[in-house]
Amino acid sequence: MAKRTITVDPVTRIEGHLRIQADMDGSGAITRASSSGTMVRGVEIILRGRDPRDAWAFAQRICGVCTLVHGIASVRAVEDALHYPIPRNAEIIRNLMIAAQFVQDHVMHFYHLHALDWVDVVSALKADPAKASALAQSISDYPRSSPGYFSDVKKKLTRFVDSGQLGIFANGYWGNPGYRLPPEANLMAVAHYLDALAWQREVAKLHAIFGGKNPHPNFVVGGAPTAISVGPDIKGAGATAVNITGLDIVHGVIGELRRFVDQVYLPDTLAIAGFYKDWFRNGEGVGNFLSYGEFPQKSMADIDTFMIPRGAIVNRDLSHVEEVDLRDRQQVQEFVAHSWYSYTTGKKSGLHPFVGQTHLKYTGPKPPFETLDMDASYSWIKSPRWKGRAMEVGPLARVLVAYAKGDEKVRELVGLALKKLDIPPTALFSTMGRTAARTLETKWIADAMEGWYQELIGNIRTGNLKTFNNALWEPHTWPPHAQGVGFTEAPRGSLAHWLVIHEGLVENYQAVVPSTWNAGPRDAAGQEGPYEASLRGLKLAVADQPLEILRTIHSFDPCIACAVHMVDPSGEEMLQVKVV
Repeated sequence: MAKRTITVDPVTRIEGHLRIQADMDGSGAITRASSSGTMVRGVEIILRGRDPRDAWAFAQRICGVCTLVHGIASVRAVEDALHYPIPRNAEIIRNLMIAAQFVQDHVMHFYHLHALDWVDVVSALKADPAKASALAQSISDYPRSSPGYFSDVKKKLTRFVDSGQLGIFANGYWGNPGYRLPPEANLMAVAHYLDALAWQREVAKLHAIFGGKNPHPNFVVGGAPTAISVGPDIKGAGATAVNITGLDIVHGVIGELRRFVDQVYLPDTLAIAGFYKDWFRNGEGVGNFLSYGEFPQKSMADIDTFMIPRGAIVNRDLSHVEEVDLRDRQQVQEFVAHSWYSYTTGKKSGLHPFVGQTHLKYTGPKPPFETLDMDASYSWIKSPRWKGRAMEVGPLARVLVAYAKGDEKVRELVGLALKKLDIPPTALFSTMGRTAARTLETKWIADAMEGWYQELIGNIRTGNLKTFNNALWEPHTWPPHAQGVGFTEAPRGSLAHWLVIHEGLVENYQAVVPSTWNAGPRDAAGQEGPYEASLRGLKLAVADQPLEILRTIHSFDPCIACAVHMVDPSGEEMLQVKVV
């Protein structure tokens, strides 16, 4: 086989626009892969000169999927800069909102974005509904598992095919030899795909109750945007507050979240993973993992009490977790050696986000283009580094840091999964390891929600209804110059917004998102980003069907943040993409 280059542009079933260009040797193995973000964000520029208390509303629009977490990171950045504590009830409400985002996002990613890399939809047409029912009932007590139910799903899928259109299942590589599930397992997965569509609508109610709406729920610097009422639902203040009716709905949502994770998501993941155990040996990446930490059990100041711990793992060494300081200007830096940006300090220098720069400088060919020069700049994504190292962030990183720090719940979940699949802990450093870790993390977080809910109810019963601290609300009480970092763990990984306030207005704003860490291009030293490193060595079963590339890239759950379109000075479109 001759050497060749394969381009996947755009990578579909993600948020945003991503291009993967891979060089392959004579054996068909990928020797070098390049990850190119083909969109520019620009929100950092928009935020300059604005009231920092309003920043969250703009920052949320960085992404149409991760709206909540960007709002959280933004308000926390302002609170950090102004040393602004918030009431415990507000922390609990934020924990519940972030947790609901995690569970909803992970389930939706698995079924609607990633599962189709493992599930052959067309094969499900050959399934025996009775056998599919027996399979489903052997792994779970999920009530929607009767032969009649699977027969109805099969009929619905057959109508898609007979009409000449696969609808939401179009453009797949169905029949590729890389698919291994039996028809009955494929039918079960398709059924649960459809169930998850209806389930996620119920989950959104929690954000609507605490944040007023979903997506883009409301936030406020200093606490939570909703008051708590113990009075009747009458016109006036109580009508816009969260009362017992709303809290009962929240409790019901938490129960529904946990049931779906326990009865559907977790069993399905383990069942599917059992057919693809070789993928626990493919797609490792850089071998370094980073977690900022999330879910304060006391306050944001008590990082050591966070449920998801902070820390860094280097060179796959689970015996040692390094400390992480987001304010240390030698720890987190962004590089632009292969990005379409310029620094006043030069292309090879790294900048901490407090002094970060957003100077757009496109130097690539005029789109549309067949190939990009991967020895030059080739992405709108920067290259973040922690102590000079490329780091993977996301569910796998969080699970590994918690596992290495001895978290009992995580060790129990990981242990059960490893035993069931008969694999060693090192198998987690892989494509399927990321997928499994995402599911285990979902179970971990969903189970924790009940405790936070009961804590909130307990506070209310004692008369503690406070959800907002107005002590530092007016700018005349602020110092003339302040800087802060607001961080969270988004479903896709470590997220932080660095903010500089001068004379009451935003002077500098830099957001380093999870997919910046994972999808960034090579740096000045030639170090690959996690996407790029994870693809090296993969072989395609069918040369013009990059299923293996999609499996590995989707295992990170890419979210290439929403941004403006590229236009020339006259307003003409410069970029067009074609589906491969």
